[in-house]
Amino acid sequence: MSKPSNKQRTIGKKVTLQGVGLHTGENVTMSFLPADENHGFAFQRIDLEGEPIIEADANYVVNTQRGTNLEKNGVKIHTSEHVLAALVGLDIDNVLIELDAPEPPIMDGSSKFFVKALEEAGIVEQEEEREEYVVKDVISYKDETTGSEITIIPSDEYQVTTMVDFGTKVLGTQNATLEKMSDFKEEIADSRTFSFLHELEMLLENGLIKGGDLNNAIVYVDKEISESTMKKLEKAFGKEKLSVKPNGILDNLTLHHPNEAARHKLLDVIGDLALAGTRIRGKVIANKPGHFVNTQFAKKLSKIIKIEKRNKVPSYDLNQEPLMDVNEIMARLPHRPPFLLVDKILELSDSHVVGVKNVTMNEPFFVGHFPGAPVMPGVLQVEAMAQTGGILVLSTVPDPENYLTFFMKIDKVKFKQQVVPGDTLIFKCDLISPIRRGICHMQAYAYANGKLVSEAELMAQIVKTKNTDS
Repeated sequence: MSKPSNKQRTIGKKVTLQGVGLHTGENVTMSFLPADENHGFAFQRIDLEGEPIIEADANYVVNTQRGTNLEKNGVKIHTSEHVLAALVGLDIDNVLIELDAPEPPIMDGSSKFFVKALEEAGIVEQEEEREEYVVKDVISYKDETTGSEITIIPSDEYQVTTMVDFGTKVLGTQNATLEKMSDFKEEIADSRTFSFLHELEMLLENGLIKGGDLNNAIVYVDKEISESTMKKLEKAFGKEKLSVKPNGILDNLTLHHPNEAARHKLLDVIGDLALAGTRIRGKVIANKPGHFVNTQFAKKLSKIIKIEKRNKVPSYDLNQEPLMDVNEIMARLPHRPPFLLVDKILELSDSHVVGVKNVTMNEPFFVGHFPGAPVMPGVLQVEAMAQTGGILVLSTVPDPENYLTFFMKIDKVKFKQQVVPGDTLIFKCDLISPIRRGICHMQAYAYANGKLVSEAELMAQIVKTKNTDS
């Protein structure tokens, strides 16, 4: 049996939906657009000046009342979870979501119509490998106030189980499980959002569901309805007559699943955990999930993933034939011993470079930097990372020997471990943004002995030397 592809995926073409935002009541046109590799999911408000973009990032969550709401630099996106769940459920990695209002259309209160639109757009495999966070230890988050808790444990694939207890006779306790994300479309996507009557009354009074109607939310009647309340509901929903059916649901809406409420909570969990920003391989067990606990768990996961990613040491064969030896490096860089701090280059692409330095006892800086206990100065580690990055930026010009590289900015510098004689330093520099006008903005890491020893965000510029021939 062939191994499934782990390449990133986007959609083949732009696809558009129109509808109404559940809580804002605003008409909205939303489009899914193909996006480049490593783009992830992001929302773009094309109705605002500058068409600002808000990435689907747990750190932008500002409110979880009746949905997961994001805000960045004063720009808001309401109720993001149903759209994000559709993207994850279809195994898509990179999509831009354009909106001309602050909230995606509620459609029927599920992810079904988003799934349909994305499938119509076609799903396209990209070149880059997908990053996946493989859960190796149990991770939990508990909201002590509500008792809601989410735990993730190791598993061979991404699975989700939700256990919900609504404390009402009409709904009681429900469970739902998704064993394979490939079953999302058939088992979860059509599960609609729901509300209890007592919540509905409060929401209507506070003007919080302006776009609601009986086609996009299941209403469970958990209390007696007075005649006056029924008339208010009929007016709010624009219906001449409403009734309560034997299964406790308002009006004549038919459930898609007996446990549709639990399945919708599972859908919400998938959408909210998309805000962790990385594909997950593990089993999520959510007890009484809600948007607050979901997004808090997503923030915790995101932080853990970033720490592990930062500390993960890339594996390189140091005995392989280098892409550049020290002589080839000197043909490109203006630096010379004793200030040349890169011995060889192992990898070089349009967006990254990997270099190596063997730290020996003969380094001139050890003469004065703690002779009794020699330690490589941190500033020289940063300089070595910058020289490695210099190879990357100089590779963009045909005559690198005629250029000098100068620092413009050094930011977010951290030193994690001491570097001593005998260590082999590996430098990895990745572009943060494309090189423009000879300016290189990059994230740089230095590793030794299987550990991250230092990191920095660097900006440098190459400048042509004045004494070159024209």
